[in-house]
Amino acid sequence: MSSKKYYYVTGNTAEGLVNFLPPNVENFNQIIILKHPSHQLKTAVLKNIIKTYEDQYNLEILLSTLGNDFIEGVIIREISVVFIMDRIASGDLGAAIELDMNLFLNEEVPSSNEMIEARKNFDDFTNMAYENFKTGLQVHDELEGIFIAEMDFDSANRITEELIDDLLKQTKKQDRKVHVSHRLFGTNTVDGVVNEVPHIIENLATVIHVKGRAGTGKSTLMKKVSVACQEHGLDVELYHCSFDPNSIDMVLVPDLDFCIFDSTDPHEFFPEKSGEKIIDLYEETVTPGTDEKYADKIYEVNRNYKSYMKKGVQHLKKAGNYLNSLEENYSFSESEINKITTFILDKVVT
Repeated sequence: MSSKKYYYVTGNTAEGLVNFLPPNVENFNQIIILKHPSHQLKTAVLKNIIKTYEDQYNLEILLSTLGNDFIEGVIIREISVVFIMDRIASGDLGAAIELDMNLFLNEEVPSSNEMIEARKNFDDFTNMAYENFKTGLQVHDELEGIFIAEMDFDSANRITEELIDDLLKQTKKQDRKVHVSHRLFGTNTVDGVVNEVPHIIENLATVIHVKGRAGTGKSTLMKKVSVACQEHGLDVELYHCSFDPNSIDMVLVPDLDFCIFDSTDPHEFFPEKSGEKIIDLYEETVTPGTDEKYADKIYEVNRNYKSYMKKGVQHLKKAGNYLNSLEENYSFSESEINKITTFILDKVVT
C-alpha cells in the first residue's frame, strides 16, 4: 500500500534560510527542477504529480517555508525521481534537468516597478525575520547557562549509554555504508510555527519524548544515539532544529522502527500509545529546585526570547503578504497546468 510522508528540507532559522535537500536526493537518476517565478504554478504542477503517482508509489512531499499553500517538491525513491521548485535547487545536485514552465504558457512573465518593489519588500521582511531569530537565539543561550551550571553530566551520560544499549542490544552490527538524511520536521512560516511531528511518529513502534530545559543535553543525547546507530550500520534520519539548525530535534531510525525527539515547546507532545515513553533530563540530571531558584531570571529570559521569535514570525507574515501580491500578477489556466504536467511525466523514466 502506498503512503505519503511529509517533512521540510528548508527552514527559516536563526542562520537564515537553510537547505538540506542534497543529502535527501543523493545518487538520484532524475531531478526535475520546475522553473518559474510563480510558486502557485509550481505547486499546482507538483499537486498534479502527486495525484498521478500517489496510488503507485510511496511519496515524500516537501513542505514549504513559504506557508501551507505551497509545496517545494516531491520525492519518489522507488523510481529514483524527484521534482522540485527552482527555489530550493542547488548547484551540487546531480542529474538535474531544469524546465522553464513559461514556455508552456500563453502569457509572458509580467514585470513592473510594483513587482520589483514587492520582491524587495519580501526579501527585506524575510531578512528582518532572520535577524530577530538570530537575536532570539542569543537570548535563549542565557537559559542554557543557567541549567548547565546545575547539571549532573555523569547522570546524563549514564542515561544516554543505557538508552543506546537497550536500543541496539538485539541488533546485529552491519559493515555497510550508511546514509544520513538531514531534514526538519517543522519551521517558522507565515502561518506561524508549524510541525509535522504527529504525522511522522504516528506509525512507529517506539517513540521517545525527550523533556528538559535549554542546555540539559537533549540535542547531545540525540546526536550520540545517531552516531551509535550509524556505527552499527543503520541508516538515520536527522531532523534539525528550525530555530538553531546546528541542534538536533529528532533522530529516526527506520530499520528499528524507532524515533527519539525533543518534545518541548514549541513542539511539545505526550505519549498517547503503547511504545511511547518519556525521558525527562531536567528531572534526571538537574539539581532539584533549579526552576524555583532561578525563577525570575528564567521568566525574564523566556519572555525576551519569545518576543524576538514573535517579531520574527510577524515579519514572515508581512513578507507573505508581499508574496501574495506578487502571485496575483501571474496568469495560468488549468489546461496549461495539465499541459506542463503531461510534458514532465512523459519525460520520466519509470
